[in-house]
Amino acid sequence: MFKAELRSDALKGLINVISTLIDEVKFTISPEGISLKAVDPAHVAMVEINLGKGAFESYEADDTEIGIDIDKVKDVLKLASSGDIISMEQDEGRGRLIFKVGNITRRMNLIDTSSLNDPRVPQLELAASIEVPVTDLQKGIKASESISDHIALTADSDKFELHCDGDTDSVDLVMEASNDVKIVSDGKVSSMFPLDYFSNLIKAIPSDLRVRIELDTDFPVRIVFALAEGNGVVRYLLAPRIEKD
Repeated sequence: MFKAELRSDALKGLINVISTLIDEVKFTISPEGISLKAVDPAHVAMVEINLGKGAFESYEADDTEIGIDIDKVKDVLKLASSGDIISMEQDEGRGRLIFKVGNITRRMNLIDTSSLNDPRVPQLELAASIEVPVTDLQKGIKASESISDHIALTADSDKFELHCDGDTDSVDLVMEASNDVKIVSDGKVSSMFPLDYFSNLIKAIPSDLRVRIELDTDFPVRIVFALAEGNGVVRYLLAPRIEKD
């Protein structure tokens, strides 16, 4: 059993992040909230999301799993304005999830969860942690997208740098440690990543949020941020692009 009400902005933030990687997802539902773990088809990136019941306007659930087509949920979100309440209720007998937005009801068939993997989350101890406003990263991404297909992230105790180097042009975003930019680092670290994956995630994050970037040399980057006014958390892992000699 699953029955809940959620503001459209919170659901949109959740769906936007998921859709950067996959089209179908398995939600694990408990009386305390919902969670998911998913890997993109190329196994380059992974997302883990936990949304506590405090994120919802109302919430009732037993332990269950539901599989959802993300594009269908996007269609529901097109019906909602900012601040609208979206209700969701599982119809176990018919294998459906029922959405209500105002006086509109949308019923969608659920996906068989046996075909959806439940990946293991790597336990990583990364040397650097950088906390910044996501708007700064979004500007750096916008400046880089026409330059190259990869991006380098570098940090030491004094600054964090985003660098994109193309055949003829380059872009640098340099952020020095300050009240607004928090950096903790065990020395200098640097890794290179595919720009499309990094860009798609950063652009999907609401612009009023801060993000924590956890980084180490030639290790995956972990990007962590809150959703639903702190009642949810997203952890995103992106594998490095390692240059061969």
